[in-house]
Amino acid sequence: MEPRALLEVEGVSKSFGALAALSRVSLSVRAGEVFSVIGPNGAGKSTLFNVVAGLYAPSAGRVVLRGEEITGLGPEVINRRGLAKTFQITNIFPGISVCDNVRVAAQSRVPLSGCLRSLWRRPDVDGPVMDLLAAFGLSDRRHDLAQHLSHGEQRYLEICLALATEPTLLLLDEPTAGMTPGETKEATALIRQIARSRGLTVLLIEHDMSVVMGISDRIAVLHFGEKIAEGPPEAIRSDPQVIDAYLGGAED
Repeated sequence: MEPRALLEVEGVSKSFGALAALSRVSLSVRAGEVFSVIGPNGAGKSTLFNVVAGLYAPSAGRVVLRGEEITGLGPEVINRRGLAKTFQITNIFPGISVCDNVRVAAQSRVPLSGCLRSLWRRPDVDGPVMDLLAAFGLSDRRHDLAQHLSHGEQRYLEICLALATEPTLLLLDEPTAGMTPGETKEATALIRQIARSRGLTVLLIEHDMSVVMGISDRIAVLHFGEKIAEGPPEAIRSDPQVIDAYLGGAED
């Protein structure tokens, strides 16, 4: 039996004035898989992510998460439905400790009746926070200010923040951007391991094709706002349309 779809994007279009950033894009992301979206610069990848995450309302079409339509809902509401997103530019709290960064993110899963100060003493928050830091090799840096982490460590911390909200669907926007080749290889293996161990579904934008081909169960290719191909890595690698779309252009 084929796994059920966790996320369904149905005929989504998005225009900014006269610019059509997306045109009738449809995707079906199965529960538990790593699904990547690739394409040349300006293909519409980030726009698609922002529509799914609620940062943009689509001009047409709809988005369904776990059988419930989330089209046009705000990011905070969608996050509470089980979706978390990281950003192409690292988005952390640089002036507080690594541990407190993750605790702040975990607060979104705690009832709002208590004050922020009480959160720091809650054992049900501290345990998962420390587990996340350990999984990403940040335990020894937990008391350091986030601004003192290396670039790769900051990218890991941002993923920790997203995971602290206990999502069922994690959107990763170029998680290895700016990493060294060694960090990229380590991050790829770690993301795959975390997804499998937590039963997490991952929707990924990534410019590094070695990462995409090594981590993905399936891949969709966008070009000028339209989906031109979808399939497993081996099929995408040899697809003539995909090869043509990348000729003479750099990926974003």
